[in-house]
Amino acid sequence: MLLETLLLDGATGPDSVETPVGGGQVVAYTCRDPGKDSENEDSVAILPYGPAAVVLAVADGAGGLPAGKRASLTAVNTLAESLQRAMEKTTLLRTAILNGIEAANTAVLGLANGSATTLTVVTIEGRLARSYQIGDSEAIVIGQRGLVKLQTTAHSPTGFAVEAGFLDEREALHHEERHLVSNFIGTTDMRIDVGAAVELDQRDTVLLASDGLMDNVHVDEIIDIVRKGPLADAVQAVVEIANQRMQQAGEGEPSKPDDLSIILFRKPN
Repeated sequence: MLLETLLLDGATGPDSVETPVGGGQVVAYTCRDPGKDSENEDSVAILPYGPAAVVLAVADGAGGLPAGKRASLTAVNTLAESLQRAMEKTTLLRTAILNGIEAANTAVLGLANGSATTLTVVTIEGRLARSYQIGDSEAIVIGQRGLVKLQTTAHSPTGFAVEAGFLDEREALHHEERHLVSNFIGTTDMRIDVGAAVELDQRDTVLLASDGLMDNVHVDEIIDIVRKGPLADAVQAVVEIANQRMQQAGEGEPSKPDDLSIILFRKPN
């Protein structure tokens, strides 16, 4: 495995970590749906790539398909192993990520059990951040004053409708097709949505999250909480809101019980 790789699977209970990495600070957390007894199908990885770069990844095993947990773990472990080999060969990070995602797709297909997973990756190399998206876990880069510098599009009917301006983000959380996903690791037609490089300013916050967070807390609420203050406090605050709504939503609030994972990263001043 990649040196100092941090992998959270939260299989039966909450799992969290806070650590310096890639020239910044990262806090990651994952927990299973508070209403279920089966294992958490999310997996989270923090993958250093040399002294000044880091790869952040959230994978959400497809609910309703066999072995969702095995799919998400296979995806992040394969990505980590591929990055280890690439780093030894001093491969460019973007090339290493694309090769790693392709390897992850092949590995999940090789399970031959019908399983699949989403995978959202953000690389941070110096002050440049770039996203790689497969599925409906999401990534956002947020300025200290709340400016959204990057936001991935969920690969779903509602995600594309929001991107095209046909559907409001708040309306999308209540849409009957919110649960549908159109792109997975573990499929022969998997595609990688590569974002443009974004330059991080001081105190910008990078967020990755599975739909356990994004389907229960409005994006503007998330932005307002995570854009400033200690990262650990921000994670605790948004997780508390999501869990409360999963268990008992108020009138007009979203509520979609699910496993929840979140990563926050921030460069220092």
